[in-house]
Amino acid sequence: MPETLAFESPPALVLVLLLPVFFALRRAKILSPPALPLTMGDWGGSAFVWRSGPAGAASLGAVLLASLGFLCAVIALAGPEARRKEKVFTSLGTDILFVLDTSPSMAARDINAGGWDTRTRFEAARAAIGAAAEKDYGQAGILTFASEAALASPVTVDREFFSARLGEITLGALGDSSSIGTGLALAVYHLASTGGQKKCIVLFTDGENNAGFIHPLTAAALARDKGITLYVAGIGARGRAPLEYRDPKTGRTLSGFLDSRFDEGALRELAAEGGGRYFSVTTLGELGAALEAVALREGSEQSFYYRVETRSFRRQFIAAALGAAALAWVIKRLVLGEAL
Repeated sequence: MPETLAFESPPALVLVLLLPVFFALRRAKILSPPALPLTMGDWGGSAFVWRSGPAGAASLGAVLLASLGFLCAVIALAGPEARRKEKVFTSLGTDILFVLDTSPSMAARDINAGGWDTRTRFEAARAAIGAAAEKDYGQAGILTFASEAALASPVTVDREFFSARLGEITLGALGDSSSIGTGLALAVYHLASTGGQKKCIVLFTDGENNAGFIHPLTAAALARDKGITLYVAGIGARGRAPLEYRDPKTGRTLSGFLDSRFDEGALRELAAEGGGRYFSVTTLGELGAALEAVALREGSEQSFYYRVETRSFRRQFIAAALGAAALAWVIKRLVLGEAL
């Protein structure tokens, strides 16, 4: 959290009001020292007139320095400090890693969002992940895969960072195939080194494994052995679905229809091997309900406390007060030859 300016003893700032009261009393000649009027002048000449200029500017500067020194002294008495509140976690809760298929088939527009509104599989999955990550069940991360796999965001409590990385994900950036086994294996490797009380993977995919050298069931068994639960959300259905896809490599936009060969059986087996559950998703509501079910089963509360770090500026203001007072004394006594 950003630093904020505060005071250890704020009531001391009331003393600042003494400064305008002092000048008001001086102007009313209540605090002015007693003086006898004396007219100085030559016989038949003009009377003595105080000359303004460097001497007047020096006198005004001394008054301003003395006032500044008083203000710094009052602020020092109030104890100025910069405070920074930091959240310290004693338990991070659940570590959940969302594994998102970014192959071109995820651009198929067949997810019902209500009424006539339909979303692409990718849009629906990304929106659901963003909404789920806002809940304080623990740390969240995102991994993407197609022909290859890459970690977009490690598991973190920094929701702004997570949301920014989620928004940067594009279809087709990692190839045109679906290497589910590679994506799951990388997810297990990352989660194995995190410190959450519980750990789980939520896989979003619409297809079968058709690339890579790691079988998905092998990766699922590895997750189970590491104490990581695997959930699978199968997005889409069999049949024809409209598709519009922009190739990130060529910049060309391809449109047409996708003959979806959605294989629910393989995905159910995959979830069972990972000790989790399979969810069939054809609407945005079903996708949200699936993630709610995962949160209810895997969610564990975070525990934390707030630690406040302070940096005091009292010494700096004391030094400024003494410096300003010393300069005012030098100007009054040594330059102008007056009393302060």
